[in-house]
Amino acid sequence: MTSSPVRPPRLITLIVLAGLSVISLNLFLPSLPKMAEAFGTSFAVMNLAVAGFAAATAVLQLIVGPLSDRYGRRPVILGSLIIFGLASLGCALATDVWVFLAFRLVQGVVIAGYTVSMAIIRETTEPGKAASLLGYVTMAWAVAPMLGPIAGGALDDLFGWRASFWALVVAGGAFAVLCWFDLRETNTTPSRTMLAQLTQYPNIFGSKRFWGYALTMALSTGGFYAYLGGAPVVATTTFGLSPSMLGVLLGSITGGFMLGSFLSGQLGTRLSLTTLILIGRAVACGGLLAGMGLLAVDIVTLWGVFGACLLMGIGNGLTLPASSAGALQVEPHLAGSAAGLSGALTVGGGALISLITGIVMSDEPSPERLLGMMLIASALAAVSIAYVRWGLGEDR
Repeated sequence: MTSSPVRPPRLITLIVLAGLSVISLNLFLPSLPKMAEAFGTSFAVMNLAVAGFAAATAVLQLIVGPLSDRYGRRPVILGSLIIFGLASLGCALATDVWVFLAFRLVQGVVIAGYTVSMAIIRETTEPGKAASLLGYVTMAWAVAPMLGPIAGGALDDLFGWRASFWALVVAGGAFAVLCWFDLRETNTTPSRTMLAQLTQYPNIFGSKRFWGYALTMALSTGGFYAYLGGAPVVATTTFGLSPSMLGVLLGSITGGFMLGSFLSGQLGTRLSLTTLILIGRAVACGGLLAGMGLLAVDIVTLWGVFGACLLMGIGNGLTLPASSAGALQVEPHLAGSAAGLSGALTVGGGALISLITGIVMSDEPSPERLLGMMLIASALAAVSIAYVRWGLGEDR
């Protein structure tokens, strides 16, 4: 049993820490077309606010994970929230697109909330219950990205696109206060030096099982990033949606993710990790195949396209908690580093797929191309977890 001699943080604290890292990604997405116009730049450049942010968080997770193993969870979280608030202020005040994008990259430090929260759960929870608890946590903080685009679209309609970044300034400050009072240190065995901590990475890199779970996470999330990168332009050019309605549809996929995470919490203690993940991959791929089938017979409807995306969200909700638990249990004494490395692979893969989606969609932003990119990522995730299940042996 993994236990901590100090009081673990309240569940709501872990929820908001993880949720802030997600809402920071998609709060302003309904404003992307207006932001491109305001900065006098192309949609491809403006999309770097998504892909660049994802790439920055991928790199930063390689740093914050070992930092939290070396210096503790609490100082890493508090420092990241302060830096995030200042970067959000820079985004809100920027008048040049490249200055905005620079501050946007710095905003990526907020990913420490997600990475360190996963390590805290691993430290304070029985290993066998980790997947179930992660399922409930991800179900809860999925509300943040679901409401994020809706709130961002409403803020844009009422006050303009900068209002979303002012909201993030306030959120960063408020969550720092919450963590100051509630987040106690759970890492009671920190490493002696940062170098000693970083030299432990080869132990994780050498594990085929870790790679199987981590790639499943990365590719499953890649389907979501493809959606974020392509859905705004498809919804605008194909269906002519307003920013507010676009925000509702962008948030709908996380409604599916929340349902899938709830089911993961219910089933996490009853099914093996690989069985749960394979069910999630079947739901995601099946939904996207059905959506492409409708398009193939010229049935192009808003709900046909976004209904397929909703099913992918449910599949990801079933997949990600179990795959995260699997990756963290490979080297339990390196929970922070394992969370950082798997998170970096996940977000880095997502950033690459988002970038590719932006290129694929730039000349012909069609629903077929959007669902096709999502299906490729989801199917490759199924191949990865199948290798863990039948190539390496099943995990409980």
